[in-house]
Amino acid sequence: MTTFVDRVELHVAAGSGGHGCASVHREKFKPLGGPDGGNGGRGGDVTLVVDQSVTTLIDYHHHPHRKATNGKPGEGGNRSGKDGTDLVLLVPDGTVVMDSRGNVLADLVGHGTTFIAGQGGRGGLGNAALASARRKAPGFALLGVPGQSRDLVLELKTVADVALVGYPSAGKSSLISVLSAAKPKIADYPFTTLVPNLGVVTAGSTVFTVADVPGLIPGASEGRGLGLEFLRHVERCSVLVHVLDTATLESDRDPLSDLDVIEAELRAYGGLEDRPRVVVLNKVDIPDGQDLADMVRPDLEARGYRVFEVSAVAHKGLNELSYALAGIVAEARAAQPVQEATRIVIRPKAVDDSGFTVTAEEGLYRVRGEKPERWVRQTDFANDEAVGYLADRLARLGVEEELVKAGAREGDEVVIGPEDDAVVFDWEPSVAAGAEMLGRRGEDHRFDTPRPAAQRRKDRDAERDDAQQQFEGFDPFES
Repeated sequence: MTTFVDRVELHVAAGSGGHGCASVHREKFKPLGGPDGGNGGRGGDVTLVVDQSVTTLIDYHHHPHRKATNGKPGEGGNRSGKDGTDLVLLVPDGTVVMDSRGNVLADLVGHGTTFIAGQGGRGGLGNAALASARRKAPGFALLGVPGQSRDLVLELKTVADVALVGYPSAGKSSLISVLSAAKPKIADYPFTTLVPNLGVVTAGSTVFTVADVPGLIPGASEGRGLGLEFLRHVERCSVLVHVLDTATLESDRDPLSDLDVIEAELRAYGGLEDRPRVVVLNKVDIPDGQDLADMVRPDLEARGYRVFEVSAVAHKGLNELSYALAGIVAEARAAQPVQEATRIVIRPKAVDDSGFTVTAEEGLYRVRGEKPERWVRQTDFANDEAVGYLADRLARLGVEEELVKAGAREGDEVVIGPEDDAVVFDWEPSVAAGAEMLGRRGEDHRFDTPRPAAQRRKDRDAERDDAQQQFEGFDPFES
């Protein structure tokens, strides 16, 4: 059963925002108590968080579809809907997030690093929030915005200081088991190591991590063997250690040819040319192995490599190797720039930035922009007053003016949104909605008419005042 997965396809869907509520307060003797529809709740986000206790992506291999909860709709009585719950997905340190096209979206390194994989949709406003001095009783509310859906690719690249590379059965697992407290699987057949193993090594005051990368063979960079699956795990390492087998039983192999093959594969993979190399001649406890090590060591040193003769079984040469690697790792760490706290950069929009674009395409005019597209998604097109409100918002934003500048005429096709998710209109400049039959858009003249009981009291008061004036002007002695 697979227990280690370092590459998965993940399908995330953030929660959608709840719809706003269109409601009018009702109370005895107050038939028109005013709008009291609450706002919809925000949809939950999908967030990736680095956790040091997680070492594999296997959970997302078995369950690749993840969705946050939706926001609840608003209710009458000015009750807002509940926000959706954010979904937190724990990933290993060193996870690279890419989109379906291979573009890198985030490189998650360091415990607690976060990335919002899916943004939850905002909730729609209720008619209480839409009310104003001009629009006293809106008969509509805004819809919630759908949550963001994404198809992502997660790749795990091991975060280690030293990478052990070499042919299968070269002794990499044995070496990491004696250098550190790691307990990898060790056997006398090729491809014993099927997953990268990590070990922590302490040499003096320096503590560093060592990764045992599964065995490479010729053609690994092109997909042969396990190389292509695990070559990515050496990308973050500061030092590459070539573990060469000096006691191989294969007649067509020797340490120099093995080194040339592995170096060719590393060059073909790319991006590792600047990493320092160290050569380890392993299994020198065997007499033939020691003899072969003595033969090839001068050639390796002539190529500029630092060479160490070790035996994982006999624990020979391990201290010298550990301290040498610690020195190289310390130099690499010192050469890295000092990490500074992330600065918060505020980039205000330009004063002439309208926030949208109007482009003339074949047979239509396309409007793109965050605000127009969101407003369209929030509009209930079954409600004429809501459509009129959308027309007002677009006109105030300047969309109609830009359409005129682009050459649009009445009856032309106007598309708001991308090609795969757009709303199409037959453009009518300054169109009037059905709700305007009541007066100006969004107004309700019912509020201009007093309540019946109050009107009757006013009428009685007026009649009494008229009678009083007539009585005061009456003279009984006047002929």
